Amino acid sequence: MSMTIKDKRTRTARRAHRVRAQVHGTAERPRLTVKRSLKHIYAQLIDDVQGKTLASASDKDVKTSGKPVEVAKEVGKALAAKAKAAGIAEAVFDRGAYRYHGRVAAIADGAREGGLNF
Repeated sequence: MSMTIKDKRTRTARRAHRVRAQVHGTAERPRLTVKRSLKHIYAQLIDDVQGKTLASASDKDVKTSGKPVEVAKEVGKALAAKAKAAGIAEAVFDRGAYRYHGRVAAIADGAREGGLNF
C-alpha cells in the first residue's frame, strides 16, 4: 500500500475519532451515525451505553429511485419513522469522518422532517 493511501486512511480515522469524542448516545438520546459508500448510504441509531443498535435504515430498505441526495433524505425519513415506533424522539447526529454536506446532510434533514430532534 502506498504512503498516500495510508496517510489518507489515517487522516480519515483521526477525523472520525475527533467527532466521536464529542458525541455520545444513550437509550433516551441515541447517536445517529451515518455510513456512506459509493453506491449506498446507511443510518443507525446506536445506544453507546449498551452497545446496541436501536433502529436502522438504508437506501436498500427505501424503495425509491432518483438522485442520491433525494434517496438519502428518504432514508432519514424512514429512520425517523422507525425511531418514533421505538419511542425515540431525540438523537445526537454523528457525521463520522464525513463533511456535513450532500447525502450526509440530507439524512439529517430527512430525519428532522420525520420528527426526530437533534
